[in-house]
Amino acid sequence: MYTLIDTVVVGGGQAGLSVSWHLKQAGLDHVVLDRGQIGDTWRNRWDSFCLVSPNKLCRLPGFHYNGDDPDGFMLRDEIVKYIEDYARSFAPPYRAGVEVARIEASAGPGRFKLTTSDGEIRAQNLIVTVGTHQHPNIPSWHYDLPERVTGIHTCDYRNSASLPDGAVFIIGSGQSGCQVAEDLHLSGRDVHLAVGSAGRIPRRYRGRDIFEWDLATGYMNMAVKDHPKGTAIRFKAHPHLSGREGGRIIDLRQMALDGVKLHSKVEGVQDGCLILAGGLEETLKAVDDVCRAEMESIDTFVAENRLDDPKEIVVPINWQPKPELPFFDLAAANVSTVIYATGFHRDFGWIDLPVFDETGYPQYERGITDIAGLYFCGLHWMHTQGSGLFYGVGEDAEYVVDHLISTSNK
Repeated sequence: MYTLIDTVVVGGGQAGLSVSWHLKQAGLDHVVLDRGQIGDTWRNRWDSFCLVSPNKLCRLPGFHYNGDDPDGFMLRDEIVKYIEDYARSFAPPYRAGVEVARIEASAGPGRFKLTTSDGEIRAQNLIVTVGTHQHPNIPSWHYDLPERVTGIHTCDYRNSASLPDGAVFIIGSGQSGCQVAEDLHLSGRDVHLAVGSAGRIPRRYRGRDIFEWDLATGYMNMAVKDHPKGTAIRFKAHPHLSGREGGRIIDLRQMALDGVKLHSKVEGVQDGCLILAGGLEETLKAVDDVCRAEMESIDTFVAENRLDDPKEIVVPINWQPKPELPFFDLAAANVSTVIYATGFHRDFGWIDLPVFDETGYPQYERGITDIAGLYFCGLHWMHTQGSGLFYGVGEDAEYVVDHLISTSNK
């Protein structure tokens, strides 16, 4: 036995809910399947987590932010409430706690067969809104850590008090790594941070928030096909940025002056020591170059458009790393916890349909695939920078639903 539903949305985050809003506006029969609960993506972040984009850019369909702090940055629990309130505002046909184990072509009725924890479902249309951050990346050398050292991923970090006493070594300096380092440092922990390739960008420059510049220059709405890096931008680490306490820049050199100890990339573990790659100064220079290029691009835009935004002279932070040894002794530094800020990897192996490239990434054009009735939505840089954000996910959802309607009517 099976249930036949015209359109199934797999994933109940902001993308799935945005798609559901547009489907409901069109009066289309559908269901949203979510393996968890509404808001879980955000509920499971660390306690001090907050948005890095201003609240005023929260523009879910039919539910734009209308609070009293448009230039602020919602905290974790406020984000969860925003999502929950959004769902309540239009009552989507949402089913919580339903795991989709397998999707394959159906011999009929319906184009697709879904094997779920709540039985078999057949669907004529399928919209996958599950992102690529599905499984945490854990270094292969994780199990070589000394038994006395706890190793966790940032997805399992909540706060300083939840960790064993002692110093903390964070692997990776993307957005999450830097924000967790900031959180632990402010709590009074002795923090070590292995610096990676992620660049940094200014929080504000020439009187505007960096996201306001992204809007003004057109970068926020630039199609991925027009991006200088092309579709490769989808897989780049997010640059350092913080929305904490009103929003601020994260400058690794300033963090070092404040007491966070910076190190080069970690390549493994040997005899209770982390093996360091070296080249910290070169890495820091590359990080700074990203910020410098960003500001120069804004300067050029201001000049070309004859804008009156005031000039701003940014004085680089004067901190230089000392030569480091190739090994970092965890016990000597009293490190009790290693936190992996090493990102996530995708796994669409449960979708048995010929829609993925050789890397396992779905092939689509703004969410529309070559398989009739199959769509994706909510992926990072799916169409623009805003595709994976509260800002632009609604427009992509509308585009996908419009295509679904137009083809269904043929």
